[in-house]
Amino acid sequence: MLGIRGVMTSGVRRAVPSSLVAPTSGSVMGSWLGPNTESSAVNQQQRRTRVTKTKKIRLLKQKKKAELASRGIFPAKPAGYMPKDTPIVNALSREDRARESREFDAKAAAEMKDRMADQAETLRFHFTDLTMSDRVKKLFDLTNGSQSEVVQAQKERGMKLFEQREGDTGSSAVQVIAITTRIQQLQTHMRTHRKDNSTKRGLDALYVRRRKLLDYMERREFESYRRVVKTLGLIR
Repeated sequence: MLGIRGVMTSGVRRAVPSSLVAPTSGSVMGSWLGPNTESSAVNQQQRRTRVTKTKKIRLLKQKKKAELASRGIFPAKPAGYMPKDTPIVNALSREDRARESREFDAKAAAEMKDRMADQAETLRFHFTDLTMSDRVKKLFDLTNGSQSEVVQAQKERGMKLFEQREGDTGSSAVQVIAITTRIQQLQTHMRTHRKDNSTKRGLDALYVRRRKLLDYMERREFESYRRVVKTLGLIR
C-alpha cells in the first residue's frame, strides 16, 4: 500500500525501496491523491486568525482619523485632558508645604478642643438640657446606663463634633464617625467571640464602606478628610 515505508512479514519489518514510496504532493501522483491535509489545515488556521474583527475596527478608526487629519480636522479632547509633555511645576517647596500642613493640623486641633469644651454633659434619655439637682442628675448619668446607651451617646457626641449644620446626619464626615463607632463596637464583640463569622463579615463590609467614604472625601473634601483622619487616628 502506498505511503507505507515498511512491510511486516512473519513478525520482521523489512524496508521498502524508495522507488515504491508514495510520491509527494508536488508530483503528479501527489496531486491525484489530493493536497496535504496538514498543510491545508495550517493555511485555514492562518486565514482565520490573520485579521480579527477587533483589529478591523481599529484599522478603520485609524484610517478615518488619518483622513480627518489630512483635511485639518482633529477630534476634540476630553474634559481635563493634559498632554504628556506638560511640565510639572510645584508652586510651593517641600518645606512650605510641611509648614502649611503643621499650621492646618494645629488649627484643626484647636477647633476640635473648642467644640469638645462646648459640649454639655451627656445624660440618659436625652435629659441633657434639663435643669435638675445633682442628686437627680446622678440617676441619669451614663454610668448607670446599658452598653447600648453608652455607645449611642458616644456616637451622637462624635457626630456633633463634625456636623456642618444643626441636625446634620448625612455629610461624609458624620457618616465616617457613625461607621467608626459601629466598627469599634463590633471589634469589642469580636475580641470575646472570635468565631462569630457573621459579625466578621459585617465588620469587613463596614471597613469597605468607610474606606470608600474616605476616598471620596480625599478627592472632594480634602480639609474635612484631614480633620477626620487626624481626629480618629486612622492610618491612610
